[in-house]
Amino acid sequence: MFYLCVPIFIPNLVENKTIYILAIESSCDDTSAAVLSNDKTLSNVVATQKIHEEYGGVVPELASRAHQQNIVPVVHQALIKANIDKKQLSAIAFTRGPGLMGSLLVGTSFSKSLALGLQIPLIEVNHMQAHILAHFINDGTQDNQPEFPFLAMTISGGHTQIVLVKDYFDMQVLGQTLDDAVGEAFDKSAKILGLPYPGGPLLDKYAQLGNPKAFVFPKPKVADLNFSFSGLKTSILYFVQRETQNNPDFIQENLNDICASIQYTIVKILMDKVKKAVKLTGITQVAIGGGVSANSGIRSALKAAEKKEGWTTFIPKFEYCTDNAAMIGIVGYLKYKEGNFAQQDISAKARYTIQES
Repeated sequence: MFYLCVPIFIPNLVENKTIYILAIESSCDDTSAAVLSNDKTLSNVVATQKIHEEYGGVVPELASRAHQQNIVPVVHQALIKANIDKKQLSAIAFTRGPGLMGSLLVGTSFSKSLALGLQIPLIEVNHMQAHILAHFINDGTQDNQPEFPFLAMTISGGHTQIVLVKDYFDMQVLGQTLDDAVGEAFDKSAKILGLPYPGGPLLDKYAQLGNPKAFVFPKPKVADLNFSFSGLKTSILYFVQRETQNNPDFIQENLNDICASIQYTIVKILMDKVKKAVKLTGITQVAIGGGVSANSGIRSALKAAEKKEGWTTFIPKFEYCTDNAAMIGIVGYLKYKEGNFAQQDISAKARYTIQES
């Protein structure tokens, strides 16, 4: 009988030692690698996949193939930009989930192989947890960081959550979407208007030029701190179909106002839930994370609430909003200090909740 012996590398955890983390992110359609020196980013390289624009959305099979093509050159560039040799690395951190299984498998397999070859520890990271902890990256430009406990709203193409963050690795989901995520609501609304993929940023661009109260869309009534966006998408579709029947040029003539009204409605839904969460918990520190946190309307609403409601709000830099490896690296650094390492038999998880992390 044969047994597979998988070595576990236990580093010498010396205080004040410089820790170099190579981080790899491949949860969806962006291949990213970053190098961190302790909590500071030395490099953060992202390769985007343009091929999905032809299909109006991410095609999982094509995404995983592109990751296979991109991962080696992206890691190579990250090491060069950081001026670090791979032999100096202390550990490899990678996105275990949640995400597209094929994409996750590319990053997971590469990270496991590299860690094994270099005989250094492997650190698994929850993608959504990383969006929250991106606020703790020390790049010299972020003035302050949230203090525990704080509320985090994670908003992306696949997730919409309100999370109570008690500590780095003690998080509780207070509310989440019951159907579609807010990022999908933006992208699908943009698609209904005939905007190319990804439509969310374009909808935001046109919204800044329009009247947010030109058209009224219904806001769903959802219990507690949960969200729902499927009904809103349907109402937008019916609205556009009805108006274009009466006037075929309706979208072209009113694009800015339509976008502004859609964005106003979505932002109002999000802000109403955050206000409710603040009232229920008594916590007035609010942070956002995820790709949709780059949206100008959401950022403006949070800043306005900071003054009106007396909150302290934390908004990440644009480069840490979308999927990137620097946020994976900061989680890797924090786990490294705790000696929280993964074994070589670890596998990717397409569905991976924050509580499981």
